[in-house]
Amino acid sequence: MADVIDAIVIGSGPNGLAAAIVLARAGLRVVVYEAAETIGGGVRSAAMTLPGFTHDVCSAVHPFAVASPFFRSLPLARHGLEWLEAPAMLAHPFDDGSAAIVYRSLERTAEGLGAGGHQYLATVGRTVAAWPRIESVVLGSLQVQRHPFALAAFGLRALGSVEALVGRSAGDARVRALLAGIGAHGMMPLDARPTAGVALVLAALAHVAGWPIPRGGAQQLANALAAYLGSLGGEVRTGSAVGSIDDLPPARAILCDLTPKPFLAIAGHRLPTSYRNALERYRYGMGAFKVDWALGGPIPWANEACTRATTVHLGGAFEEIAASERAAWGGQAAERPFTLMVQPSVVDPSRAPTGRHVAWAYCHVPHGSSTDMLPAIERQVERFAPGFTSRVLARHVMTPADLERHNANLVGGDIGGGVTDLAQLFTRPSWRRYATPVRGLYLCSASTPPGTGVHGMCGYHAARKALDDLGIKD
Repeated sequence: MADVIDAIVIGSGPNGLAAAIVLARAGLRVVVYEAAETIGGGVRSAAMTLPGFTHDVCSAVHPFAVASPFFRSLPLARHGLEWLEAPAMLAHPFDDGSAAIVYRSLERTAEGLGAGGHQYLATVGRTVAAWPRIESVVLGSLQVQRHPFALAAFGLRALGSVEALVGRSAGDARVRALLAGIGAHGMMPLDARPTAGVALVLAALAHVAGWPIPRGGAQQLANALAAYLGSLGGEVRTGSAVGSIDDLPPARAILCDLTPKPFLAIAGHRLPTSYRNALERYRYGMGAFKVDWALGGPIPWANEACTRATTVHLGGAFEEIAASERAAWGGQAAERPFTLMVQPSVVDPSRAPTGRHVAWAYCHVPHGSSTDMLPAIERQVERFAPGFTSRVLARHVMTPADLERHNANLVGGDIGGGVTDLAQLFTRPSWRRYATPVRGLYLCSASTPPGTGVHGMCGYHAARKALDDLGIKD
């Protein structure tokens, strides 16, 4: 007699693995189905250029993972996960040779910003101080909060735009540019709401939890989660694409770490018309164009401080970053794209042969764009690191279409699981959030609250909902 499966999870990204762990800890027999031969979804690593070079295929730096209340509760270190933290969290160089540097220490960061330090403390510092009281809503699921006043004070600023947060022209130019670059991680124009929340949360996490990377690559986070799941009796089946939920064995609950488009492809025929229409209206955002490099030596930054950070933002002033994000949102490729760059080997020499390095960068492009952004990205790097291209040994490029082929959740190259404007922030992908009209069928991807980020909280909350519906206390 075949083993009885209590719960099935489709997708082995961090949310899928988180959901599986919650269910397994409650005593359920859980099986995860993964279409690819390698687990991890958006947290995979691979040899994408030359032998001996390990690249992160999608995410690389994980502030949300170390800040995640759920991941913090798991014994992942016992399953091989080791976090590495560079001397600096973030560097943002400028054309005059200076750079804004974000350190783990809030005070050191403010001091380094000189005249802009007071402005940084007045914005980011307030969020850092409030973090213990607002964490539950930032990484939560709209439950009743224990600190309504702290949440209200945060919300008044966070639900606005980056432009409103830093002022159109007032304040220190370096602080304005620094927060613009951080806010641009939200993949929306900087005058859109709630990009201020993206800037405030990510900046605060640099001081609260850090912006670390896993030793050996992002894959190690997925491997540790899967190993812990295995210790609970859970199983992951790779190379097991699900063409239809009708093909799955009977289970009491099915949780899908899928964004709406791939979810509709396997379950749309089982959904009521009204709900299916709602998911079809779900909006995906701008895409990403990514390039990985194998390098013959360290990046020759004009400002030496940039060598201390794993993450470097390339975009100069606020106005340039805002123009780049507005162009991509509006359907045009920016001539000087804001470029988010990561250099893992500055703190993790295991990523490359001795004396060699790896780096990757991406810029935002229109949804599904086929424009080749490699020359523009490399010009941005050369702008702040003259001689960079002479150290390139090999390149690997991923267009929005390549990203979607690699991971069906990245529709049109959208690495955020859908637009996170106010219309889709609280009721994503619909007012039902994790539940669907089909009994026992749930969504647990980044298209559910609290949304994008490698934190596993979407899977955690979806699994808790499934257990509640089953009458099981975890």
